[in-house]
Amino acid sequence: MRRVTGMAVTQRYGAGHRILVSGGAGFVPSHTVDALLARGCEVVALDNFVTGSRSNVAHLAGNPRFTLIEADITAGLPSLPGRFDAILHMASPASPTDFAKLPTEILKVGSVGTLALLDRAVTDAARFLMASTSEVYGDPLVHPQPETYWGNVNPVGVRAVYDEAKRFSEAAVMAYHRLHGLDTAIVRIFNTYGPRMRPDDGRAIPTFITQALRGAPVTVHGTGAQTRSITYVDDLVRGILLLLDSTESGPINCGTEHEMTMLALAETIVRLSGSASAVELVERGADDPERRRPDLTLARARLGYEPQVGPEEGLRRTIEYFAADQPSLGYSK
Repeated sequence: MRRVTGMAVTQRYGAGHRILVSGGAGFVPSHTVDALLARGCEVVALDNFVTGSRSNVAHLAGNPRFTLIEADITAGLPSLPGRFDAILHMASPASPTDFAKLPTEILKVGSVGTLALLDRAVTDAARFLMASTSEVYGDPLVHPQPETYWGNVNPVGVRAVYDEAKRFSEAAVMAYHRLHGLDTAIVRIFNTYGPRMRPDDGRAIPTFITQALRGAPVTVHGTGAQTRSITYVDDLVRGILLLLDSTESGPINCGTEHEMTMLALAETIVRLSGSASAVELVERGADDPERRRPDLTLARARLGYEPQVGPEEGLRRTIEYFAADQPSLGYSK
């Protein structure tokens, strides 16, 4: 059945506009920076390189409209002369390994960092876009998850530092929206993958790909029956920019409805990589959500959003990216 989407969103930000992106050297933020620069925007990226990488933005070194500043926004914003037309708060460690290794950093960037950037947005009268997450839904009891669902989060579990930091951020954004009349938007990002992911970040797709390319066992947690809806990064960035251009305050889900079991995902990656790896089941981590899939009704109606890259194509591109550093493994298209 053909999807019916809403009216197209008119582009608000392009040549002549100045954009601040926190966490700009991270996986998703660096792709967002690329897309903003392609529109003609001037972009200033802040990153403390706790999880971001200079290599993600190395190709922009000679671009006169791009500035990279090393800064920890939880210690206060650096001196940033001039006015920003929009601020995208995308900074935060976001992988399962980070939850255990960087819990205070996650909590601070979601609270202190969010408030500092919101204050700057008020000063500049800038549109403020907050990159939130499907993790605010926790282990959902409603499926798929609409934006009206309040979630099922364990506030003291191992994932709580990330879940609750993002929930605090959403509350702060809405408080500034109501108190100051700030032009705000919240995007709830579902599981995203693609080039520039950290191979050791603990998320399923980079873990499975790295294991498959090495010929090692591909380790699936639990029975592998738990599901995720996986989104190729290009689709996510397009959705983020649609929301930025709109006048919507959100929250609005952004992702795809390509829901896969973890076992099927592992088997697909092994097949696409031409690997001889076996799939092995290992102990499942605490508070691992059983199912995740966004309800995209609002994104379609308000933004005209529709994901375009299917899992086979997106996973193939991502495998090619990871394989580029390991040519001896003999991966071919």
